[in-house]
Parts: sequence; structure tokens; C-alpha cells
Amino acid sequence: MTAHAVAKSFGDNMFEPRVETMPREALRALQTERLSNVLQHAYERVAHYRKAFDTAGIKPSDFRTLSDISRFPFTLKTDLRDNYPFGLFALPREQLIRLHASSGTTGKPTVVGYSQGDLDRWAGLMARSLACGGARPGDVVHNAYGYGLFTGGLGAHYGAERLGCTVVPVSGGGTERQVALMQDFGANVLCATPSYALNIAEVAEAMGADLPKSPLRLGMFGAEPWSSGMRRDIERRLGIQAIDIYGLSEIMGPGVACECCETQNGLHGWEDHFLFEIVDPKTLQPLPMGESGELVITTLTKEALPMIRYRTRDITSLSDEPCRCGRTHVRIMRVTGRDDDMLIIRGVNVYPSQVESVLVGFPGVSPHYQIVLTREGALDTMTVEVERTPDTSGAEADVARKAAEVRHHIKSLIGVTCKVAVRAPGEVPRSQGKAVRVKDLRNKND
Repeated sequence: MTAHAVAKSFGDNMFEPRVETMPREALRALQTERLSNVLQHAYERVAHYRKAFDTAGIKPSDFRTLSDISRFPFTLKTDLRDNYPFGLFALPREQLIRLHASSGTTGKPTVVGYSQGDLDRWAGLMARSLACGGARPGDVVHNAYGYGLFTGGLGAHYGAERLGCTVVPVSGGGTERQVALMQDFGANVLCATPSYALNIAEVAEAMGADLPKSPLRLGMFGAEPWSSGMRRDIERRLGIQAIDIYGLSEIMGPGVACECCETQNGLHGWEDHFLFEIVDPKTLQPLPMGESGELVITTLTKEALPMIRYRTRDITSLSDEPCRCGRTHVRIMRVTGRDDDMLIIRGVNVYPSQVESVLVGFPGVSPHYQIVLTREGALDTMTVEVERTPDTSGAEADVARKAAEVRHHIKSLIGVTCKVAVRAPGEVPRSQGKAVRVKDLRNKND
């Protein structure tokens, strides 16, 4: 079947069928051309890249094939903070149309900027991603991602508008009102973090609102890792198909990759705008297709803030196996955790997403949890705070029994010994945006 025939066959589910079904050879040729241009652009206009390339003994002219990218240095999040606020921009600040920034809770915020062309491309890629996930022109999109300096809210907003949807720009918070508006406006698509989607489901149930019987059919969830168990819980409680969408502010924002509604088996990474690599997190050497490691992304079309080999710290793998949706772009398998989120508890490597996988669906326990790290003497201690469901006994003996069951389950499946505190319904903090899964109190105990 030709690319045109594939595009015609699957066009109803695609925003840009010709690009989304581009043959692999044509994609690689386009990436090579664009990567050559962006390396030259970054070298000429950004002092940081010029110094980094010169130190590595590499010039943009040394790039000839895609494999040559492994000779170029990585970019880290600390590079953005070290060059705060505008040191990594390839355009004068006066030519930037918009700025976004991280919260800066671990130091100076990371600042990202966009030209008008960047914003146009971002809206197009978000529209492509929403269509890939199952959104359609005319849908009512309830956007509960946070607006402001966080890229999620405005990214989803302009993408949905570009697709031709009706956008309800609610942002986070005021969950009871959100549930009412979803019912009153007939929301078809919910955009939110997965943890906040669970919060919405919980509040709706408490209000007696039957969202599974509403027009809501699709959720576009991202901004934090989430397990397959959480996906199933969200789908059951909201009566929707839950789609994983991926992005980083440093790279663009949401819309770098998205699952297709046909398979939900890996996220199509838009290779006409990004080059994806997997490297060994320890050796930093490239890994072959299919092997798990750290995702590294190079932007191919960004004008204001080109990113060369940006280390995302996200652990995943890539697949170039054909997808039945007809899209040819490589798939990023679901992120299992972040290299910098990994906890080492008494010699055992633990990701919060592993704990979540153990807890979701566990009898008598709700999907809300928090990991609290403390230090007892010279040893780190992990306490997992979980919440019993309303129909589970709160008697002291029953609570102790449930804690022992959860503790044994975590030990059996993850291999780490921890404490478990079973809280009453509503006692574990709820998320209005990205969930804070780990509370590290170790330094306070020193």
C-alpha cells in the first residue's frame, strides 16, 4: 500500500496524513537535512553550544549521517539553569513571542522561549497529537492542565483550537465546579495529569455525578509517569479511553509524542521535528532499537531554543515496528520512570511508578499514595502512605492487617522492605497538577 493510500485509509484519524505516514527513508532524509541546519544554527548563535562543540573537538560540518549525532555533546537541565535566564536562546529576547518557566523548586527555574514560528509548530504538533489520541474537530475539550508558566495548559489549549475543538480553559483546582462544567457543557475530551483525573473521578463519585454516562469518551493525560494499573482505574471510573501524551518544556511542551487510539501501544514520536535516541544512563553510549535506557531528544525545527541531545532522564525504549494505525513515526514505549527519580533504599533501586503499579487495584486501598523518606541512624527508611477505601474497616486491628498485606506485597514484587501507613479516606494529599509522590525528609533528620 502506498503512503497516499495509507493516508486516505486512515485520514479521518490524522491531522497531517501525508507527514504522519511518511516512509521511513524519507523521514530519515528529512531528519538529516534539518539536523544539519539546527547544528549550524546552534553553533553560530549560542555561545554555550559553540564552547561545548569546540571542547568536544566537533564542528557542525562534521555531521553527515544521523549516526554522527553521537559525536556531539549532551545538553543537561543544569545547562539551562547555568545560563539563566536567556543564555541558551538562539534569537534575541526581543524576537521571542512567549516565555515559559519551571517552578524552580530545586534551584533557578529553567526558562524556555518561543518564536512565532515555534508557537505555530507547537500548536500544529499538539493538534496532531490530539487527533492521534482520538480527539476530533467539534469536540468539547475540558482543559484541566495548569495555565501560566507551566507549558501544559496553553499547549493543550492552542492545539485543541488548531484541531477545531471547543476549548473550556478551566485550569486546575475547584474540582467540584469542574465536574459540574463537564456535565453542563458536555465535555468529550478531558486534558489533565493522570493523578488529577483520578481526583476528578473521586469528587464526581462523591457528588453523585455519573461521568461514565456523560458524553465524555477520551482523556489525554501526561506531565507525570503513570502505570497501566492507574490507566485501567481511570478508564473504569470515568468511562473513557485514557491516552498517554508526552512532552517536556525544554523540548517544546506537550505534543512531542502521543499514543494512537487504535493500539495504545507506545507513543508516536514526531520524527519530522525531533530526533530520538536511547542511551545507556551509565555509559551514555547509544543503544540499539528496542533496548531500554534514557531517552535523549534533539529538536530539528526550533528557532528560539534549539536543544542538542537533551538528556530527558526518562527511562524507556523505542520501537520502529509498523503500527496498524498507519503512522510510520517511531514509537516511544511508555516511560517507566525517571533516572533522577530513582530511589536507592538500602541498596535496592526503586521507582515511584513501581510502587504505584503494586498499589493500583490492591483490595481495600485507593490509588492515592505518597512515599516518605526518613533516616534512622545511618539507614534510609521508606514509608509508603496509602489510603483505605471508604468501605474498608478503620478498626485498629484491621488497619494493621491491611498495612502488613501491603508491606508484604511491595516486598514480594519490588524487593524493598518498607513501612506502610494506612490512612483514612481523604488523608493522602490530592494533586491539582503534577502529583508529589515523594516527600524526602532525610535532610531534616540529620
